[in-house]
Amino acid sequence: MGIISGGNQGPRRAAALAVVAAVVMLTAGCGVVHIHFGSSAGPASTGSGTYQADLAYAHCMQTHGVPDFPDPNPSRGVSISGQPQGNGPAARANDACKHLLAADGTGTGSLTAPATASVPDDCLAVSGCYAPRQFREAYGIQPLLDRGIDGRGVTVVLPEEAEAGPPRPEPVTSLLLQSVTDIRQDLAGFDSRFGLRSAKIQVITTLAGSSASPWLAGVEEVEDTELVHAIAPDATIRELLVNPADVSTPAKLAATFATYVRMAAGQGEVMSQSGIGQNFNVGESSWTSAEAATMNAALEYAEARHLTVVVASGDNGAIGNGSTKPVREVSLPASEPLVLAAGGTSLTANPVTGAYISETAWNTQPGPSASGGGFSRLFPRPSYQDGVPGIGATRGVPDVSADAWSGTGMALAFSAPGGGYEYIGAGGTSAAAPFWAALIALADQEAGHPLGFVNPAIYQIARGPDYHKAFHDITTGNNTVSINGVTVTGYQAGPGWDPVTGWGTPDAQVLIPLLAH
Repeated sequence: MGIISGGNQGPRRAAALAVVAAVVMLTAGCGVVHIHFGSSAGPASTGSGTYQADLAYAHCMQTHGVPDFPDPNPSRGVSISGQPQGNGPAARANDACKHLLAADGTGTGSLTAPATASVPDDCLAVSGCYAPRQFREAYGIQPLLDRGIDGRGVTVVLPEEAEAGPPRPEPVTSLLLQSVTDIRQDLAGFDSRFGLRSAKIQVITTLAGSSASPWLAGVEEVEDTELVHAIAPDATIRELLVNPADVSTPAKLAATFATYVRMAAGQGEVMSQSGIGQNFNVGESSWTSAEAATMNAALEYAEARHLTVVVASGDNGAIGNGSTKPVREVSLPASEPLVLAAGGTSLTANPVTGAYISETAWNTQPGPSASGGGFSRLFPRPSYQDGVPGIGATRGVPDVSADAWSGTGMALAFSAPGGGYEYIGAGGTSAAAPFWAALIALADQEAGHPLGFVNPAIYQIARGPDYHKAFHDITTGNNTVSINGVTVTGYQAGPGWDPVTGWGTPDAQVLIPLLAH
């Protein structure tokens, strides 16, 4: 396992080995972990690197299958010795958590350690996010990778807003969306920590503007890239950078969207649209009919060239993404019938093995943060939605879903201020879109050719006898949100398709072969 801040392997010590006030023993297979409270070294400060490392390790152990693992007490020293062995809960939890332990003493453990006293934020330790392998297990992806379906030979195109200037990493406690990092460094930390091969990443700057730095990336670009890389690790990733000034209004975004969709059709087999256009309301009411037609023409071009376009359904529930008005509507381009619209869920999986347990619709109140969904006012019901219960005369959104709550998302690596890495759960439907784009890359490889417009096949599978094998049907939760003190009643998740989570989330080991064949 990689080291958070680039340090070396070292012995574990939480405080000087000393008089034992109490001992907690966790048996794990044929190994025993001893946790000693009380130390001749005296009390530790809650702000010290040692205490913070102890606390992060304890919380990680608690969330990875050892709920009785004690928190450190800053008024007393604590030392941990021994090494859990075998395949018991403590051993598996220790494998997931040992990277958090400091390397500043003489204990008997031999664990990976950070090189600095400070401990960067780590969602695996404190918030319940999932490592990539756990995430892949939950959604049935790992069996595909194990038999060589890993995205090789397929290119995923990621349109992203270009960045300029020096890297500007920000801590998690500030507005993370302001963080700008070198994506090569982020990927290096991500691959090292989670044992992934190096990403095949390329950058296209044709639309980026003269001041753009090709390897600088905002948070959305890092999220998109690391998600695609984790799900389809041998796929090529092409970052198609665009000038932020060219996507700053609906009119400008419509024209630029048309340009980069056409470019993507010549650069890859799958495209994910998520982070662009978050500075204004992209609800359907924000667009003119001419702007919608411009985007539709580009998507028709893409369909004819077998490019799959996946779009995030939006993060503001039943209102338009970025809206400040309490008006129920869906967002464009997610409502376009020629895209695969991806909504959001909150995933619960085994914290150690990743085995799927359950999901609910993503909705984190207060604040309008929920899976975008509803019914279009611009587009009639497409033929692939004919006869689907719950869908009326117009296009229903979304089509499918994936985890969108950062508290249960896949861990992402970001360069931290002062060195090292922060590990933060992916969130928003802008995490669901690249996830599904990567899944389609796996299906393209399995099929031996680009699948292109997949919506008819998705709906055919979902309406057939294999639905509950190929999908997790999300039947709880809603996308009701409150904004400016006004509650906008959304829709309820339920059996089958619904305007919150679509058909649900994938069991990829079943769905991908069905899509491919």
